[in-house]
Amino acid sequence: MEYAVEVRGATKSYGRVEALRGVDLDVRRGEAVALLGPNGAGKTTLVSLMLGLRKPASGSVRLFGLNPRDIRARARCGVMLQESGVPLFLKVSELVDLFRSYYAKPLSRGEVIRIAGLDQKANSLAVALSGGETQRLYFALAICGDPDAVFVDEPTVGMDVEARRAFWDRMREFSAAGRTLVLTTHHLEEADAIADRIVVIDKGVIVADAAPAVLKSRVETKRVSFDALPAEMLSGLPEHTVERDDARVSLLTSQPEALLRVLFARGAGLKNLEVVGATLEDAVVSLTSRRNA
Repeated sequence: MEYAVEVRGATKSYGRVEALRGVDLDVRRGEAVALLGPNGAGKTTLVSLMLGLRKPASGSVRLFGLNPRDIRARARCGVMLQESGVPLFLKVSELVDLFRSYYAKPLSRGEVIRIAGLDQKANSLAVALSGGETQRLYFALAICGDPDAVFVDEPTVGMDVEARRAFWDRMREFSAAGRTLVLTTHHLEEADAIADRIVVIDKGVIVADAAPAVLKSRVETKRVSFDALPAEMLSGLPEHTVERDDARVSLLTSQPEALLRVLFARGAGLKNLEVVGATLEDAVVSLTSRRNA
């Protein structure tokens, strides 16, 4: 099996801070992988090693079987950073043509713009784009060379919910064509929607590596939610964590049956009651909080 990325025993420190501590990771060709973890966990450092932007202090990293700094490996990758700089007074179509000129066999201008969902903005100046449209432009520039692998960092920053979901569809379409996708994001719903596989990093160590459904199944906690109740109705319940807003209450508990029995015994009228399994966010928080306890 050909791997897009192979990391073996990678370490990296910044002064006394150990960013990565003996990381092993394979990313198969055509796989969509999301790297998750709290700030400072080592995600950005790991991606920088994959791209050859930094060298590991020890261990090895291979990109398509080559040194990540080898131009043959880099030519097969597209990169979308959270903050990128482009000439603001060029049109979207002009920027796409500029980046296409860097590659021997680029995608056509029309295909790049279509995949990125910028059909209506092709003749707009970059400076006139909204935050979400700018993110789509960065994605367009990352795929100009028809890459075998794309690395994206927080791709939907600045997008509203509708735009974010439309962008997820475009990323899934791109990945479904057999290309490798490596994603770092703080939107766990985003990782759940896009990734085939979730890799959770904490304090420089991989603490979980599995499909989203598998990670969620490992968490015993259930989420019990219903329309808001008076605070006194929620006091003294079996072990739980409360999340609330003006309209809804969510209780995270490993004892949903016991909790509901108490609420019903108190005469609570639970409107729009839902009991669901753990979300990906619940799973990631559970994994990292146990290590930080």
